[in-house]
Amino acid sequence: KDQINDVLSQMNVKDQDKIMNEMVKLSEDDGEQLSFFGQMKAIWSEYSSLFINGIFSTLFISIISTLIGFVIGLIVAVIRKIKVDKNKNIFAYILQKIVNFILVCYIEVFRGTPMMVQAILIFYGAKQFLSIDMSTMLAAFIIVSINTGAYLSEVVRGGINSVDEGQFEACKALGMTHSQTMFNVVIPQTIKSILPAIANEFVVNIKDTSVLNVISVTELFFVSKSIAGSTYQIFQTYLITAIIYFILTFITTRIILLIEKKFTNKEFVLGSVTGGIHA
Repeated sequence: KDQINDVLSQMNVKDQDKIMNEMVKLSEDDGEQLSFFGQMKAIWSEYSSLFINGIFSTLFISIISTLIGFVIGLIVAVIRKIKVDKNKNIFAYILQKIVNFILVCYIEVFRGTPMMVQAILIFYGAKQFLSIDMSTMLAAFIIVSINTGAYLSEVVRGGINSVDEGQFEACKALGMTHSQTMFNVVIPQTIKSILPAIANEFVVNIKDTSVLNVISVTELFFVSKSIAGSTYQIFQTYLITAIIYFILTFITTRIILLIEKKFTNKEFVLGSVTGGIHA
């Protein structure tokens, strides 16, 4: 690199422009030999392995991070739902208020700032201030998971609030603890009601992983940027990328709709059987 920089420093602007014009002309000449779709086909033929690696990285990050984010959101929502009687235990009441304040700050910060900025701050901040040299893939999981957790915590909280308050009272009357009430009665109903929102967050994560290119995560967008830089066929390369993203999100959406339909059918069958038994 030093030798190349030394040669470039000795070149005048006229020589640099000449080389650039020759490169542009070469790119244009190559493009004239093929039609537009022929160029796209040629790009795919030559770089399909890179595109496929980018697709796998994107899906892997999206799936794992959405699952981890859902767990984070579930825990945050359950903790925020805990009620402590001030008169019975003042210390527990104060602790609950402090924890709730921290959780609200977490939600507001990660929902109120772009994931791209979060990626830069977490990845480079961990190196600079904590001396943690994490891999780009690990950083990707942490960033997307925490961001997803902030959004899904509010989704889960809304799902919990949609459950009839009478069920909470009934569980309390039966002597069930808060955790037993949540995980045995409330959460199963909540998951079913918020399944479309979780699915939507997964689809969003498939697209939002593209911002991770700022920390050099080799997902689909980063790979596409590298290919576009190598071929100088920007529009053709990113059109292929757009088609891939569309196919991924379209297939994912259809699979999720099938899962939702299956849940609905199961509920219908169970309701019919229960009604028959009562009759």
